[in-house]
Amino acid sequence: MGFAFDSYELLMLPLIVRPALAELLAGGASTATVSQWIGILFYVPAVAGGIFGLLGGYITDVFGRLRVLVWSILIYACSAVAAGYSPSAGWLLFWRCCTFVGVCVEFVAAVAWLSEVFPNPRQRERVVGTTQIFGSIGGLMVVAAYYLVVTHGHMLPLIRGGHHAWRYTLMSGLIPALPLLVVRPFLPESPVWLQKKAAGTLKRPGFAELLQAPFRRTTIVTTLMMACAFAAAFGALQHIPRIVPGLNEVRALPRTAQEQAISATQSFQEFGGLGGRIALAMLAVVVVRRRRLLWLFQVPGLVAMPLVFLLGPASTLARLQWGSFVVGFSTIAQFSFWGNYLPRVYPTYLRGTGESFAANVGGRMLGTCAALLTTQLADVLPGATAPIRLAYACAMVGTAAYAVGVLASAWLPEPARAELPD
Repeated sequence: MGFAFDSYELLMLPLIVRPALAELLAGGASTATVSQWIGILFYVPAVAGGIFGLLGGYITDVFGRLRVLVWSILIYACSAVAAGYSPSAGWLLFWRCCTFVGVCVEFVAAVAWLSEVFPNPRQRERVVGTTQIFGSIGGLMVVAAYYLVVTHGHMLPLIRGGHHAWRYTLMSGLIPALPLLVVRPFLPESPVWLQKKAAGTLKRPGFAELLQAPFRRTTIVTTLMMACAFAAAFGALQHIPRIVPGLNEVRALPRTAQEQAISATQSFQEFGGLGGRIALAMLAVVVVRRRRLLWLFQVPGLVAMPLVFLLGPASTLARLQWGSFVVGFSTIAQFSFWGNYLPRVYPTYLRGTGESFAANVGGRMLGTCAALLTTQLADVLPGATAPIRLAYACAMVGTAAYAVGVLASAWLPEPARAELPD
């Protein structure tokens, strides 16, 4: 549920950001202003999440995996509801920052917890890989939720005087808090962490230790590569919903039909991500070398990324949808890879801290700045329409992210053994 709903919370922004800003900026804002706000809404919450997620990894090592996991889910569920009542773009930005904080902390706590609850190597690979598949299930859930509220939102109660699909979508983020209250009493804390805590042998984690031998190379390479994975997602994939309205066959459709086409296109991307996560979970127990496993997704993505975004604006809706499936497959699978890889390269006392550094400093703080770069490039690149310029910017940023990621993978350390480091 945690992996499903953290994706649910994050992936609603590409769907709702355009109609939300159209309302909150009162429709009088220039294209440049709207583009700037879009970049801010993608990037600033991710940085906030990265900062607090980094702290959350440290807290996870000090206070326990399960306690931090539960509270982080409650934080992002409640802040999502508050975001639905946002009276301005500034308030939407604030509540999205709170949502990102909960999601970033939850991911680190969940991966560390699962890895330690299942000590058998093959079982751990299956469990961590399989549960992360639900990250893509969360993406499909939010696509379905958005489609439903776009189609039937007029039947729901008024929020701030109107039936706004983007507000209903944000408020649906409360859902994960409800089952959590039911299952919380049945969840065990990590036995490894509890044992070390009780015996007094749990060392205090330190961020400085990550940049010392023997962890320096691992920390630097994983941080860079997670930045590349997030850059591909935030700098390219998450902008596809804004490219769809510029297609010839979509431009002339009524507003509701356009939003339904956007939702349908996003579902292709989420199904691609789901397929990638499933493939990763199956291959993780077969392909021994982690670098080779990662290349199975990086290399196809490096080829597909420029083709999809350079040819997409001039193609049909169906071709863009299948293209988004392919880049979703290769990109989203990489997030599952890091969930399997990182617990195997850090010891128990440093596991949450190490994971959070790579995911939050690399992914959230550095990688997501690609969203801001894409929106800025889209304002200056040549092209007949704004969606075409945006697609070209996505091609440049996404391809560069993949190229750097493939090069950096040559220095990715192989885990010393199948068992988790003590």
